[in-house]
Amino acid sequence: MKKIEAIIRPERYEHVEKALEEHGFSAMTVSDVKGRGSQRGIILQYRGKTMKVNLLPKIKIEMVVRDEDLHRAVEVIQTAARTGMVGDGRIFVIPVEEAYWVRKDDKSE
Repeated sequence: MKKIEAIIRPERYEHVEKALEEHGFSAMTVSDVKGRGSQRGIILQYRGKTMKVNLLPKIKIEMVVRDEDLHRAVEVIQTAARTGMVGDGRIFVIPVEEAYWVRKDDKSE
């Protein structure tokens, strides 16, 4: 199994969620997070003054998928989240050695 952590623009979340559900990926954990990439934030104009915003709002989607579903899930996220602009996000893949149900005494697969 693999854990996918996708950091995306908040305005693209509904597109990503819908696309994942259409492809059979419904289980996920979603968090509001703040972060920045290599661009180190952005410069905004506010009431005639410039302001540097270091941390931008993002959505973090976490999901665990079977190894054989990994590339399809990543492709779905990339396609639905992409705007073509800097700050579209990142996708991280992490190996999952074991997973257990909380309400049962057995492993999940």
